[in-house]
Amino acid sequence: MKKKSEDKIDEDWMSTYGDMVTLLLCFFVMMVSVSKTDVAKFEMIQAGLNESIGKQSVTRPIEMMLMELAEDVQSLSAEDSIALGSDTQGVVIELGDNLIFDHGSAELKPEAIPVLKRIAATLQSERYSSFNFSIEGHTSDEPFSSALYPSNWELSSARAAAVARFLEKRGIQRMRLKITGMYDIAPKYPNLDPYGQPIPQNREKNRRVVIHVEPSFL
Repeated sequence: MKKKSEDKIDEDWMSTYGDMVTLLLCFFVMMVSVSKTDVAKFEMIQAGLNESIGKQSVTRPIEMMLMELAEDVQSLSAEDSIALGSDTQGVVIELGDNLIFDHGSAELKPEAIPVLKRIAATLQSERYSSFNFSIEGHTSDEPFSSALYPSNWELSSARAAAVARFLEKRGIQRMRLKITGMYDIAPKYPNLDPYGQPIPQNREKNRRVVIHVEPSFL
C-alpha cells in the first residue's frame, strides 16, 4: 500500500520568534551599557537566580561584609561614630571625624586605633581579597589653614592618607587602596541654613572619612 504523506509542519513562526528574541537581547544590552550597575542589587539578584535554578546557597560577599562590620561596630559600641551602608558600587563605611581626628589634625586619635584595627581585620580577610578601597577625606566649608595644611584640600587628603596607611600596615595591599581629598564638595548635610548662617552640628557631621569598598570582579 502507498504510504500516506505526512503533513508538513509549518515552522515559519520560529524565524519571527528568533528575530524578536534577538531584538529584546539587543535592547537589554543597550540599557545595561548606558546604566550604572548597582553592585549590591546585582549580587542579590544573581544569588537569588542561582539558588532558584541550582537549588544551592550562593556566597554573597557584600551582604556578608556588611553583617560582619555591623557586628564589629556593635561590639565596640561605636554606633554613634560609624555608619554602614551600600551604594551602587559596594559597601560604604563612614567614620565620624570626632572618632578619629582632633580639630585641624590628620593624626589618628588613640581611641580610634582599636576601632580601625577591628575594621581592618575584617576587610583584610582572604574572602574579601577581590575588593578594592577608595578612601575619601571630607571637611566642612569652615576656612582652615595651618603651617602643615594650607587649606582644607591638604587636610582632607592627609586624613584619607592616614586611614589608607593604617589599612596598609594592617595587611591590605597598597595597590588596592586609593585616596581622595574632597574638602567640602560633597557635604552630607547643609553647612549653612537658608539665611547663610553656619550650622555647627552639620559642619561637625560633614567632617568625616568615607571608605568605599568595591568588588573588582564585576
